[in-house]
Amino acid sequence: MTVATIARASGICRSRFQIYVPILAVASLLLGNLASAAGTPAGTVIDNIAEVTFDLNGTTATQQSNVASITVEERIDVVVTLQSGQVLVAANDANRSLLFSVTNTGNGSETFSLAIDSILAGDDFDPVPAVPAIYFDTDLSGDFSAGDVAYDPGTNDPNMAADESVDILLVNDIPSTALNGQIGRSELSVAAGTGSGAPGDSFAGQGDGGVDAVLGSSGGLAVQFGEYLVSDVQMSIVKSVLVNDQFGNQDPIPGATLTYTATVEVTTGAATGAAFRDVVPTGTTYSANSILLNGGALSDAVDADLGELDTSGAPTVVVRLGDLSQADGIQTIIFQVTID
Repeated sequence: MTVATIARASGICRSRFQIYVPILAVASLLLGNLASAAGTPAGTVIDNIAEVTFDLNGTTATQQSNVASITVEERIDVVVTLQSGQVLVAANDANRSLLFSVTNTGNGSETFSLAIDSILAGDDFDPVPAVPAIYFDTDLSGDFSAGDVAYDPGTNDPNMAADESVDILLVNDIPSTALNGQIGRSELSVAAGTGSGAPGDSFAGQGDGGVDAVLGSSGGLAVQFGEYLVSDVQMSIVKSVLVNDQFGNQDPIPGATLTYTATVEVTTGAATGAAFRDVVPTGTTYSANSILLNGGALSDAVDADLGELDTSGAPTVVVRLGDLSQADGIQTIIFQVTID
């Protein structure tokens, strides 16, 4: 791939480039999933008994009601989230991938079918789906690679428990007619195997354990598209993290230091006014004056050097790389945070 990003997100415009490498998933990876979207599991029996106490000749008596019992039905819901930013491509590129995350946000297990559509309104050209065109990101690399398993409709449809997610790649070829600066879109649609339709529609006896299944707000169907940007500038962005805890080990526990290293390399063309931006991950605190560019220290303040910590919004490490071409080689940015 000409553009690789472990952080799975970068944003690039046509003539003046800004490189965004937000670490969107670090908090959940390090600290765990703090909130459950699924709710009470399907098939859960909820019993309720009321009681009345009263005085009976100096003795407290209690009278209970009958048991009011219900069984929680299955809610079918699904969310598709685009994980990759605009993917830079060139005309005639083959097997260029877009990364999506599919999450079962219902309260029971569900099987989902997947489909691709690369003929969409609002773009400049139509990417051409590869054969096959949908893959599971089996090796969790975020890019299409030999280790990824192809999706075969009806054979390996993802069956997910409540709150479970799976990463999906849409793989397309870029037509030879695509021009510099043009955008092409490709869309992933995900449908619940039980059925889809209007929120509130129900399917008798088709939920977990034979309970009824009811469509949630998604209607059992979710769609999301990603974009390819044809560019005469191609670059590689790679992110890694090293963990050092306060006990001399490499365990990501509160108090441990995370050292992030990002490398940026222009492989084709010239990027004008390149700027690196990396949002400090939620659940961590930036380590003061830890920014390095190619081994040289940069201050956190806005001053004459090329970097700073931008605190106007979410704390963000900023390094202005300037005009870059292949001749400039690899630019290495390092900074540190501490897990709260």
